[in-house]
Amino acid sequence: MWCHVFRQSFMCFNLEMDRLTLEPIGFVRTGKDLKFQTPHQPDVDSKETNLIELLPGKNFELALQDLEGFEFIWLVWWFHRNDTWRPRVIPPRGPAVRRGVFATRAPHRPNPIGLTSVRLLCVEGLTLKVGPLDLVDGTPILDIKPYIPSIDAHLDAKAGWVDETNRNLREADRFDVRWSDEAEATLPEDLHDRVHELLSIDPTPHRTRRILKLKDGTHRLACGPWRVYFTSSDRVITIREVKHIE
Repeated sequence: MWCHVFRQSFMCFNLEMDRLTLEPIGFVRTGKDLKFQTPHQPDVDSKETNLIELLPGKNFELALQDLEGFEFIWLVWWFHRNDTWRPRVIPPRGPAVRRGVFATRAPHRPNPIGLTSVRLLCVEGLTLKVGPLDLVDGTPILDIKPYIPSIDAHLDAKAGWVDETNRNLREADRFDVRWSDEAEATLPEDLHDRVHELLSIDPTPHRTRRILKLKDGTHRLACGPWRVYFTSSDRVITIREVKHIE
């Protein structure tokens, strides 16, 4: 009975509204233009601050009333740099295994909608000052919702393949990452820690992490216009060279 009603409703939806129109309510201001500069998930303990600037002339001043009493908010946003989707993807964490996109947070989705919880620091007019974000500068914001711990937090919930990946990462020894003087001086400071952290966890070739093993046995990590060349031996990573690609 219910399935029949659902099918009828879905058919009406397709006939009457086969396209939905969304408009951004504002944009993220992080100063980070490269996806590599952002973490895969925000570090809630970081002191980093960012801004959400809402558009004027939309009565959003009224919509923001009473929000400042919440410590965290949900941002619903658009993966504006993606124009294709994939039914299976390789997540950046863990081994290079393809997984169904609906079991991941990958950006390559049928509708490229993202969801991020972020610490709300203050509201000043149409600007929200927030904590660390995993979004690049200019990301369109579609909606803002309050984070309600009693509803949104399920601390004992199982997380499928993510639980196994996290367990393996906790149990694995970190790699010792060493830099040549020239390489350390060449890479911009805001990318240095991100490269160091990523390679210390897992330097193995990985498409999503953009790590490639070259014919001469060295490895190359791509981070925006930068290429980091390194070797690996006995859990020691030696970063030998950094190049900027025009």
